[in-house]
Amino acid sequence: MRGAFGLGAFGESDLERLPGSGGWRVGDVVLRKVADRAHALWLARTFSVLEVPGLRIARPVNTTDGRWVIGGWAASRYVAGRPESRADDTVHAAVRLHRATVDLPKPDFLTGRQGIAADAERMAWGELPADIDEAGGGRWFEILAPARKPLAAPDQLVHAELFGTLLFDGDAPPALVDFVPHFRPAEWGAAVAAIDVVAWGGADLSVLQRWSHLPDWSQLLLRATLYRLAYHALHPGAADVETSRLRAAAAQVSELL
Repeated sequence: MRGAFGLGAFGESDLERLPGSGGWRVGDVVLRKVADRAHALWLARTFSVLEVPGLRIARPVNTTDGRWVIGGWAASRYVAGRPESRADDTVHAAVRLHRATVDLPKPDFLTGRQGIAADAERMAWGELPADIDEAGGGRWFEILAPARKPLAAPDQLVHAELFGTLLFDGDAPPALVDFVPHFRPAEWGAAVAAIDVVAWGGADLSVLQRWSHLPDWSQLLLRATLYRLAYHALHPGAADVETSRLRAAAAQVSELL
């Protein structure tokens, strides 16, 4: 594997496990096991050319024969930083990112995507019936869902897992190390980031109000909340503390509608 990515010889002492990422650092390269080959190939091709003002990008590293994925592994350049609960910086990064991805095409693999995230997204947008246990947030889903109104904004490529894949390193620009694509209105990705930094990052609820100048913010924030409520309810590893934070976010969103 090391030879395929041109890393030369290294021992176990040269490997550094990167917490929370599932990756291993070898010098200035990060190796990651690929769970979804189609997504990994799309990510490498996209990150090889994507330019976002104010963001660092973890550029992909191809093999010595030009491949992006080999033997179930992919590689990228190491970028310094760690996830932090910088609420406004995270939402601002989402806005910048989605301005840069506005003209990128919809990946072919999105249409038939299956799994918890795909089901939760379709539930949030009213494309799939929602059967969510009350203890897992189903009651708030029932309360909020009828407030959905039609949106005129066009769909485009957005990243719905920005919080946790955006790294901060002091005053350096934030670094993007992954991109989980969805095809929805631009600011939905920013809205999901805002909900995540509150529910998972412990940020103050006021961030949900501070970005209300964005187009269709309340409706996209509503759908972001429904998405996370459904995702959390469907996920077998969901924790009670996260349910509590999500309910608090849902209550705040209900006041913005």
